[in-house]
Amino acid sequence: MNISKIYRCRLIPAEHILLKDDVIVEQNDEFVITKWNTLRPKPCFSHGCSCYFLQEGIKVSKIYREDGSLVYWYCDIVEYTCDKSENALTVTDLLADVIVYPEGRVEVVDLDELAEALEREIITKEQMTACLRNLNHLLSMIYRDKFDRLQTRLNSLGL
Repeated sequence: MNISKIYRCRLIPAEHILLKDDVIVEQNDEFVITKWNTLRPKPCFSHGCSCYFLQEGIKVSKIYREDGSLVYWYCDIVEYTCDKSENALTVTDLLADVIVYPEGRVEVVDLDELAEALEREIITKEQMTACLRNLNHLLSMIYRDKFDRLQTRLNSLGL
């Protein structure tokens, strides 16, 4: 499928938006790579690029400051849904995230939101299970020094 639109779906806060300004740089059956500017300007970063790993339930983003320096790598655990009639990819954020800083420090964040989503029954058992499995897979890659496999797609394009 040739993706021409990407939608971001969040559970907390609830939103479903078209990422109309994201530029699709490359895509195939395994991944979609985009570059983008922040939707809501932030003082600590202004733009970035993302690789949506379609088989792994992971989105890896490289986040930059205005001056082009790297802030960190931000990894979302996500669920993908394709709409072939619209050539659209919907990316549902399953809330658990991992930040990898340039010096190598790793931070797992937003697990409180994941718990809240389960309590409020806005995440299904299947989504929760997939989220935890994909989070474990991502952390295993990071802790075994294999994160470069996920970084390579963006780095090889000079993004």
